[in-house]
Amino acid sequence: MSRMGDVLAGFHAAWEFQTDSVLIRFERGIRTPKLFQALGERRIPHEAIAAVTLSPGKRGTVVLHAVPRPGADPLMEAAAGQLKDGCDPYRLVLPAERETLAEYYADELRARISADDGEPADGYLVAPPEAPLQFKAYDGKASFDGKTVSFRWFWTGASSAKWKAGDQSFLVTDLSGIEWRSPEVFEGHLRLLRRETPVAQPGQADQDPAAVVFGLGYGPVHESLPFAASVLAAVRASGPAAHGDGVVASVSAPPSVRRDPADIADRIRHLGELHQSGLLTDDEFTMKKAELLAEL
Repeated sequence: MSRMGDVLAGFHAAWEFQTDSVLIRFERGIRTPKLFQALGERRIPHEAIAAVTLSPGKRGTVVLHAVPRPGADPLMEAAAGQLKDGCDPYRLVLPAERETLAEYYADELRARISADDGEPADGYLVAPPEAPLQFKAYDGKASFDGKTVSFRWFWTGASSAKWKAGDQSFLVTDLSGIEWRSPEVFEGHLRLLRRETPVAQPGQADQDPAAVVFGLGYGPVHESLPFAASVLAAVRASGPAAHGDGVVASVSAPPSVRRDPADIADRIRHLGELHQSGLLTDDEFTMKKAELLAEL
């Protein structure tokens, strides 16, 4: 392998090649993606890498990509393919003139990857973001102390179903996994999947007391994804799920459920209050109101 401590610097990050891992340090510049800034630094063991590619990028760049092994990184498991290329922490974008150097390191890394590193990992090999973590969703504040996930509802966003259920706390030992849907793909949500529930969880995240919804600037990727990854890792560490391996980050669309007209009216009233207070622009209010009315 290359000399221990060799560094390849690209846009937004630098990779330090060590004897057993790649240490990725992300820049904190104003142009650096917020997710990278939130992650700060990550150590990727060689056994967590399934493959290494080098390909042309946009506008005179090349991209070195360490393809993560399935099941090795809780962050990528939680993301479940929803990250945009520009926010993928396993992609290092470099000026095209560094292509020869990048190819050298790519070959060196490939030589350290064993044939079975393409198989799903038995457990997480990359450390998750550390608790405590918290973020503001559209309908509540989510907090995680390493053992318990707590949701505290906001009167301006929470549905009547959540208000009736009250603030929620969930031990990771009672969970089987998480479902994270990126706010950049749709409005998005974070749903906690429970080992045992007396009744099925509601299809709509805004009706489920075990979920918080994103949107309108709440629950951004750089806050909600590290949170989801930390919870997912804690769930995996707490033991096997009640139904097989089940600690998964599912992104399947929830079943379509017609909403209660009274609840829609409550949400529109809350939006109106946000609009009047200046927290929503005219366009944001109109768009969100139209989305709610379309669900009747």
